[in-house]
Amino acid sequence: MKSSLTPLGPPVSRDRIIDTLPKWYTPDACLQLREHFHGQVSAAYQRRNTGTVGLKLSKVVVVGDLYVGKTSLIHRFCKNVFDRDYKATIGVDFEIERFEIAGIPYSLQIWDTAGQEKFKCIASAYYRGAQVIITAFDLTDVQTLEHTRQWLEDALRENEMGSCFIFLVGTKKDLLSGAACEQAEAEAVHLANEMQAEYWSVSAKTGHWEPVPWMRGTLTAGPCQP
Repeated sequence: MKSSLTPLGPPVSRDRIIDTLPKWYTPDACLQLREHFHGQVSAAYQRRNTGTVGLKLSKVVVVGDLYVGKTSLIHRFCKNVFDRDYKATIGVDFEIERFEIAGIPYSLQIWDTAGQEKFKCIASAYYRGAQVIITAFDLTDVQTLEHTRQWLEDALRENEMGSCFIFLVGTKKDLLSGAACEQAEAEAVHLANEMQAEYWSVSAKTGHWEPVPWMRGTLTAGPCQP
């Protein structure tokens, strides 16, 4: 499936070429099951001809409390690195990642916002025009999960109603196991449904996510397996 568009810049790395839709983390907190994709997109996949379907650039903002690991999450995704020497983000920072999705060149502009209260007035200006809002929390700290409601509210205030896809992301998954992990993820999935967000758990340190084995009969084992 090739696009008639000529890509700009260097070639997209192999792991950024997407020709099949990825499986969701858990059906309990997924709003974008494949059969629910926009009809125009589904038809384009079936025809193996995407034409100009889709956006060429999407703005992503990542919000959440200080120390939940927003910057580490972004660095793992963009650079595949994990830095143990943490430095708090001052104001905002951003990365751009290039993809090829179903033959169409596509870029993500990922904005990393500061979690400190004193920078909120600065960061809020960068929420505007977001297509994606990622609210991050620390799986080991339930208060950071509770605070995601306010972070999401702040980000949505700067955007039109219904214009953003929302994700709730639990970080530092490598630090939890057994019943504690089950409890944390159950609470997160409940909140994700309340937010109308899609839920994922990740570890920037290990660079991996694992499906939750106790949800909906999922069989894949992970660090949260009892």
